This record gives sequence, C-alpha cells and structure tokens, in this order.
Amino acid sequence: MIKSKILHWIILVSLTLSFIKMNAQTTKKIQNLNPKEQSLVKISASTATGNLIHLKLDLNKGLDEGLSINEIKEALTQLYAYCGFPRSLNAINTFKTVLDERKSKGIKDNEGKKIVVENNVADKYEQGRKTLETLTKTPQSKPAPGFGEFAPRIDAFLKEHLFADIFVSDVLTFQQRELVTISALASISGVESQLQSHINIGKNTGITESQLEQLANLIQESVSKTQANTVRKIIGKPLVPIIENDMMVRISEIEIIPEFLEEYKSILKEEAAASVKLEKGVIAIFPMYEQKNPSQVRIVEIYADKDSYQFHLQTPHFQHYKTSTLKMVKSLNLIDMESLDKATMSLIFEKLK
Repeated sequence: MIKSKILHWIILVSLTLSFIKMNAQTTKKIQNLNPKEQSLVKISASTATGNLIHLKLDLNKGLDEGLSINEIKEALTQLYAYCGFPRSLNAINTFKTVLDERKSKGIKDNEGKKIVVENNVADKYEQGRKTLETLTKTPQSKPAPGFGEFAPRIDAFLKEHLFADIFVSDVLTFQQRELVTISALASISGVESQLQSHINIGKNTGITESQLEQLANLIQESVSKTQANTVRKIIGKPLVPIIENDMMVRISEIEIIPEFLEEYKSILKEEAAASVKLEKGVIAIFPMYEQKNPSQVRIVEIYADKDSYQFHLQTPHFQHYKTSTLKMVKSLNLIDMESLDKATMSLIFEKLK
C-alpha cells in the first residue's frame, strides 16, 4: 500500500514537471522576439509610415528596453534605402529631439558600440555583392539580372552603398538589419515582392517563422491589419479579418446654435483630426454641414469595434470637444447604421489617396 502511494506521487510529480517544462518551451516559442527586437520592429514601422507621434513613443520605449543610441541610429540610417531620405531624416531629427528631452530629465542613455565604416576597400561593388551572397545564400551575378542590366547605376548603388557602406557596420547584426528591413517593407503597401525576398533573406539570418508571426502582430498594432496580413500571407499563416463583426458605423445629426457655429466648427475640426491621427480604432470621423443650412452638422463616424469607441470617449481630445461644445449644441441625434456590403468596407476613402 505504501509502495503504491509512493509510486503514485512519483508519477504525479514527473507529470507535473513535464507539463511545466512543456509550458515553458511553448511560452519561449511564442515570445521569441525579445523586447529590443520588438522595439526595432515598431521603430522601423513608424519610420516607414511617417508616424512621428508614435515614433517618439517607440524611440523612448526602445531606449528604455536597452537599445543603444548607435543601434537606433544605424536602423534609421539603413531605412533611407527602403522608405526614402525624407522619412529617414524626419525619424533621425525626431530621435535627436527624444535624446535631448531625455538628457534634460537626467536620463543617461547608452551610446553603444562605435560606428566604424571601412573606407580602404578596393572594390566596394564586390564587397556588397559578397555581402548579398551571404544574405541570400545564392550566387549574385554582375550586374544583377533584369533591373541591374537595365539600370546599372541603381545596381551599383545597391551593392556599393547599401550592402557595402551601410551593412559593413557591425553595430547591428545581419539578423537585426533584416528585422528592420522586413518591418519597414511590411508597413508599406505595394512592395510585396521585395517583402517576400527579404523574408527569405531574414530566414537565412536565423529569423524564425514564429518571430515573423509575432512581427506581423506588431505591425498590426503599429500600422494596420491590412499590412500585417501581407506578412501572414507570405509565411502561410491565417489572415486576420479586416472588418470586425462589431464594427460601429454611426451618423451624428447635430444642430448648432448659430452664434457659436464658427467656434464649434473649429473645435470639431481639431477633435476629428486628432481622433483619426492618434487612435488606431478610429477608421473615420468625417464632419460635414448642410450647404443651405450650415448650422445643421452631420458626422459620419466609423470605429473598428465597440472597444475602440469606448476608448475614444475617454480620450483627452474628445473630452475637450464634449465639454467645450456643450453650450453650443441645440440638438443631438445619434443614428447607428449597418453596412450593406462589409466586403468592400476596406476600400473606404481609398480613392482619396
């Protein structure tokens, strides 16, 4: 009897330990982009989309998570090749502002490894070509077939500058650089073929599919479900529905007391712009007024889901609008609507681009 109980407890303990070990392994597999890598993803996404408000938050978070100043500088410098000089320079100027603000608060950030660039290379094209061979694990002909034969100068820029001058700095590893590139390309529409190529290169550097899946989730948080789905499609993961079942569409019918009309329109315009710009869950807040009766205001409001609407109600810009215009509103009627064709809702306002 005693032996039976001892055996029972041994089996129970063994199963418990096995479960804990399996759970730990599963957790590790899911959470395999460390905080610094997650910050690189978000910084790259905000830079690529030109969202400087989010970028400022992402840069602060990255520094707090342990990214060095020079690691971030290298990422922002590299990004000019993927999203253009204007956005790269805007990001670098934003980073300088962030560092100045942190310094004024007494925060001392880690400078990190010194950025060193070799200038005594005899053939930079060949150096870049070999770097690209390392990354792609594929022989690289000279010039590159297709675009390189058609436009040799762009092939030279690609090899001599991007994969030689920039990639020669070891402040970031090849894996980190590909994480930066994939995140930027995943945030931009119309570059799926380049994204596919760099996802393949990223895998060559050791980026796993589970890391790419987590990257897609971060792109969804920072940019949109549509852009995140470009990554999911390439790596063969289920796509996330763009339109939620509880998406809210509302028309607000508001009559304004005429003497307050201009002041009201100014406040409403500011609130609508802030909501669309700052809140991911706000798809549209589109204010209008009747041409023949300007005091009759109509607002088309679209929220990703009911939680987004509840979050919107608590934001400082909405609270300011609500309290400031209370005396100006003669009547208010909120009409909840239902979409006739949710399949095409993702195309809303697309032509305005």
